[in-house]
Amino acid sequence: MAHNVVELRTPQGRESLELLLEQVTITCPEDIHDAAVNLARIAQERGMQIAVCDDISSKEPMVDADGTILNADIFRWLDDGARWWEDHRLALHSPLPRACRYESEPFWINARGFNTRWRNCYLDEIDLADFEKRSLCKAAIVVPVHLPFGQISASSFISMDREKEDLSGEFAEYGALFAMVTRRFVAGYVQANRTKRRIPSDCVLSKREVECLRWAAIGKTDKEISMILNRSHATIRYHIHRAGEKLDSVNRAQTIFKAGQLGYLGASD
Repeated sequence: MAHNVVELRTPQGRESLELLLEQVTITCPEDIHDAAVNLARIAQERGMQIAVCDDISSKEPMVDADGTILNADIFRWLDDGARWWEDHRLALHSPLPRACRYESEPFWINARGFNTRWRNCYLDEIDLADFEKRSLCKAAIVVPVHLPFGQISASSFISMDREKEDLSGEFAEYGALFAMVTRRFVAGYVQANRTKRRIPSDCVLSKREVECLRWAAIGKTDKEISMILNRSHATIRYHIHRAGEKLDSVNRAQTIFKAGQLGYLGASD
């Protein structure tokens, strides 16, 4: 298992690192194009080509303020068989974005397995059969970015030498840098394109509301929850309804979903 050394210095020093982060910072849609050009350059100067996905659950391509598709015209994924951003099935079938659901730290991967800072048993269970066909590469450094409201971004760095299968050296030398610039870029891109709130601001659920929703999230009915918590059926319905009002939900399922996005429901056993 490879261990990434957290390196906060570029060859030119800390000041250069701060400059690189500034170059990929996005504060408005008009910043996206230049930030993407800089991100592509940072990867290329280190022998890598970057692919960025801001939301693995969305079919919408990442674009700049003029509608230019970043992964095509800036990151240059144009060759036959390389236009991964056009194949929406990859989010379900490729082990790269799938692994980002279970891991939040950078890792590198090839057909022989995942190489992470610490062992993740969920990654061990991911099928890597036909790896190159499903991932469209022989190896990749992957940077997951877990964003507010449950959004997951998956970005990968592929060697310019397409036959290279061992990226342990690149991961040790550049992994931390790639993670920082990618997270800065993706977070800015998402914020610049977020036009409306998905959840009411300053929403606070009560302890009892959360307790009811946690049971509802694993499929318990109001009657079953009332027996578990030793409260009346009407009381349970009231708490779930009240949580829905706070979350501005249209039904029970959306109430559970939004509560989960805010982190109230925690991990399921």
